[in-house]
Amino acid sequence: MKAVFLDFATLSRGDLDTSRLERILPGLELHDVTPDGEIVKRIAGCEIVLLNKLRMTRERMETDRSLRLITVAATGTNNVDLDAARERGIAVCNVRDYCTTSVTQHVLAAILLLTHRLREFGQLATDGSWGRSPQFTMLDFPIRELSGRVLGIVGYGTLGRSVAQAAQAALGMRVVIANRAGAERTPGRIDLHEMLPQVDVLSLHCPLTAATQNLIGARELALMKPDALLINTARGGLIDSQALADALRARRIGGAAIDVLTQEPPVDGSPLLATDLPHYLITPHIAWSAREARQRCLDEVAANIEAFLRGDSRNRVV
Repeated sequence: MKAVFLDFATLSRGDLDTSRLERILPGLELHDVTPDGEIVKRIAGCEIVLLNKLRMTRERMETDRSLRLITVAATGTNNVDLDAARERGIAVCNVRDYCTTSVTQHVLAAILLLTHRLREFGQLATDGSWGRSPQFTMLDFPIRELSGRVLGIVGYGTLGRSVAQAAQAALGMRVVIANRAGAERTPGRIDLHEMLPQVDVLSLHCPLTAATQNLIGARELALMKPDALLINTARGGLIDSQALADALRARRIGGAAIDVLTQEPPVDGSPLLATDLPHYLITPHIAWSAREARQRCLDEVAANIEAFLRGDSRNRVV
């Protein structure tokens, strides 16, 4: 059975065990990177195509009748034309709940870095400021305890629940949960605009949909406390990038940690790549990427293919 993984370098830097996958698919072609212009050539004759972020369009599916399964090494399947796959009888699988621990660690690390001003104090320790201090300590930046502070969660699925539980258990934070955008209200949750003035930290974990596009814009940022923190490890399009950059510069919110942008990689730039944004951390979409999480993802891909070859349905979205 001919199979190809088109963008393996999005998952591995040579540090993952591929033996299970290769046992299932002897002769599997692993390509670290596949330029768009090479996709049709590389999937030609393949019954199974593995990918992470590359787009599998209707046109690409129609170039060859061999294709039986597209397995995505991620939870999101917005890069696959699901309608076209359904019409052509091509199965599509994804992986779920593989990076919960990694993302939770990242969120807590970001909250703690910003709250304890670790980068700023680290700079004072190494630039000579501490050596010139008349005291044993330095109090140049405010630090606050998080116990009893309010964490707002937008998107209360597996990731949102894990972050909420960890923040409660490890930091003693109180958690409030936002109602789903565009959905009926859920008991125990509150509307986003009611929640925003209450939170000390806001963490986003919802999918990007028509209802959540630019969910956090200038109006929402203006509702937040001037010392509140915003954390986004979900999707870049949830936030109006320019509005957040403006709010940070004007110090209308206390700080932000952003792991995702609307365009990745950001070849056209972004207001959130500016170097003058205060109390701000940006990382290149790595919250999910602990080695254990990436290995788990690969093993889930293998399990999906095993199930498909047995005639079973596992993690099927089509």
